[in-house]
Amino acid sequence: MNIQRKYSLPNCTLLLEGLSDVTRAAHFQEMRPELSILVNAECYLSGYNQPLTGGREFFESLVRAVSGYAQEFLSSVPNPQAHNQESELVEFQKIDSNRHRLIIHSEASPEGFESQSKNSKRPPIEIDLNTVQLFDLVEAVDQFFADTQTLPELSLELQPVTRRYGGASQALIRQAVPAAIGVSSLAVAAIAFNLIPPPQMRPPQPKPDEQTSSTKSLTPPASATATPIATATPTATTTANTKPAVKDLEALLNTVPEITDPSQLRALNRQVYNQVHPAWIKRSGLQQDLIYRLGVAADGAIVGYKAVNKEANQGVGQTPLPNLLYNPANRAPISKEPVAQFRIVFTTNGVLQVSPWRGYARTPEVVGTKITDSNITKGLNQKLYNTVRQSWSGTTTFTRDLKYRVAVNKDGVIADYEPLNQVAFDYFRETPLPKMFNAIYGSNVAPPNDKEPLAHFQVIFKPSGMLEVTPWQGYQ
Repeated sequence: MNIQRKYSLPNCTLLLEGLSDVTRAAHFQEMRPELSILVNAECYLSGYNQPLTGGREFFESLVRAVSGYAQEFLSSVPNPQAHNQESELVEFQKIDSNRHRLIIHSEASPEGFESQSKNSKRPPIEIDLNTVQLFDLVEAVDQFFADTQTLPELSLELQPVTRRYGGASQALIRQAVPAAIGVSSLAVAAIAFNLIPPPQMRPPQPKPDEQTSSTKSLTPPASATATPIATATPTATTTANTKPAVKDLEALLNTVPEITDPSQLRALNRQVYNQVHPAWIKRSGLQQDLIYRLGVAADGAIVGYKAVNKEANQGVGQTPLPNLLYNPANRAPISKEPVAQFRIVFTTNGVLQVSPWRGYARTPEVVGTKITDSNITKGLNQKLYNTVRQSWSGTTTFTRDLKYRVAVNKDGVIADYEPLNQVAFDYFRETPLPKMFNAIYGSNVAPPNDKEPLAHFQVIFKPSGMLEVTPWQGYQ
């Protein structure tokens, strides 16, 4: 079975494809299969249409170069591991304080990237990144290393920079440590200065006093440690005849089945986003991304959450999560209901990210009955194009294609729409889709109409003002 793992940030996405080693998988009954044989790796960077692709050697070299250069950038101490073009496929070069050159030595350059060398044998690919793109790439690598079910034998091996490459001043240390993001980048910041050994990751253990009463405060005291706390206590007061909500997300997940069907996860992912996105009012003032693990019931109710990083533990009051937990006074208590897990990130730039905690085991499909008659779908295709074209002036401020999945009923009336890329989320108000949807449901975030068969299409709004409507071929 082909397995995909996706690690997404606003400016970078790592997509890994591979297989499970059946000789190893036979000894484990994991609900999420282990990707132990890497077949293909793709690195998508914002501003470039084509991904960087390669196999295991390319991916391992990319990880080593990213980690080594992050160590160098944070410490201002040269690290030869980031520039080893003799034995590595990937290297970095610093252009200035905000520009960094990623160089890939390969047999051929993929289309869309211009090679700076005219040598036809091994033309290198050279891509200039700004610092934001660089740290998104570092964070994507962090997400990979935090995923124990993907290439578990591949570990981050960082060596302290020797004294002969220069010592770091205390001022540099104070400058570098706050900039460290995630698991591996925190490690490189520490190792760069020979301060602490690489951290050993251990699963957080809930403390007994964190599971005492259902009215306990969600926000830890100022002296709390970085251990994430499990929190799922509803804000509303429960009645005497209603069981309190499960407070400990970890305990809940150990007692109920897990939703792993990719199509159901895709639908629930949208419901979570549609609940949290409009409720997140205070989007400024975050010093670090706040990352949480969510438990979501089959009807979309948020039944629990747990902080993943220290900042999330301390900043839960800056998120709408405490107010979005289900109220057991209005809904049956969670007992043996299956629960889906999601990773939700409140980013410092105000962008909300929601994705399945374990990724998608396979490509999801659209849930619900579909209109498949070719003659009917052809007519609906043209009708949808005419409706959208008449409602859209073609005036744009975006620079990349906005891609959506749009569903219509047998009469051509819009029943559902879904952004398919980040720019489609960012610029959806420049399209007529929310107005069309709002005219029917009275809300832009209403649940989609799944009570009747629907025809699905991909609609693309281009920066040039052109519009494309084609039959839906599935998620990419």
